[in-house]
Amino acid sequence: ACMVELKSERRTLVLDPIDRVSEIIFGLIMALSFTGAVSAATAGRDEIRTVLFAALGCNLAWGLVDAVMYLVSLMTERTRNLTLLRRVRSATAAQDAHAIIADAMPGRLGTVITAEVLEGIRQRIAALPEPPARGRLGRDDFAGAFGVFLLVVITTFPVVIPFMLFSEVTLAMRVSNAIALVTLFACGFALGRYSG
Repeated sequence: ACMVELKSERRTLVLDPIDRVSEIIFGLIMALSFTGAVSAATAGRDEIRTVLFAALGCNLAWGLVDAVMYLVSLMTERTRNLTLLRRVRSATAAQDAHAIIADAMPGRLGTVITAEVLEGIRQRIAALPEPPARGRLGRDDFAGAFGVFLLVVITTFPVVIPFMLFSEVTLAMRVSNAIALVTLFACGFALGRYSG
């Protein structure tokens, strides 16, 4: 039962709409910080190429950092969950376990749950098989980290491709900015739908 919960937890983290949209926005803003530095009046092809490579390099580095931080976040959360599980199981009094469970609940949820519900949760936790000694990362976790990396890096391309397609810098900047605006609107729309 514990492994099933961990697997569903992993998939939820990878597919969390707020995190994914945030990654797209961060990657987009970083790419825009480089493409926005291009001067339509003075930029030659060599300068544009340098800016494009800098934007790609920046997003490659950010994608790598973000992927590692994704794994660190997973391990931290799993270790925290295992610690809470052990604290609940080792509590000497049921009320102590109830307090631990209530404190672990998000927001004010723990303050509105009845003692009967907390006792039911405590009993289910006590009935779980012995948890692993420590949290571990699996193949799905590394695939999720790679997905985070790709999301940040791929975000660079729609913004920089116009500079590769159009020789006129002003036109390339306008197309790039239009793509960025549409992408930002789509991200805002996705967040709006998610939040209701």
